[in-house]
Amino acid sequence: MSIHLHLRAVAESEIRDDHTWLTAFMAEAWDKIPAEYAAGIADSIDKVWDSVNDLYAAAADVLDADADKPWELPIYGGRPVAHSADADPSDPPLMILEPPGVSQAADFLAAVSFDDLWNVAGAKFTRRGWDEAQARQELLDHHRSLRGLYGRAASAGHAVVKAVWA
Repeated sequence: MSIHLHLRAVAESEIRDDHTWLTAFMAEAWDKIPAEYAAGIADSIDKVWDSVNDLYAAAADVLDADADKPWELPIYGGRPVAHSADADPSDPPLMILEPPGVSQAADFLAAVSFDDLWNVAGAKFTRRGWDEAQARQELLDHHRSLRGLYGRAASAGHAVVKAVWA
């Protein structure tokens, strides 16, 4: 089974705070994912987004303590969009990270050193049975991709919508 966290940058004014509408919007974006990747407005993480979040959580040990915990924003940050009463129960969970949160996530991703995060958290992934070199490269690729997406979204003043597709 394939499961993805799909992230899509979009102008906040174009978002309807309606689960049914937002599901259709994200499904249409998912259908055009190669073009959206090329445009730099979308990203997705297959199955391992919790591990990417675990990597970012290492920032609590790498950075000075920060009450805002910006390392929580790239993966799980945002406001859940409630299902409507008539929603299909198979519709994906959705979140919207509004522009101020996108800017915080972009600042965090630009400031944090992947190597520092890996030095703190890398052993966690090898204990899970991952090949160290492969795990490091996969997480580095996700980090670079997320840094680019959030950086572009923040520069444009956009929100980031997140959907989990199963």
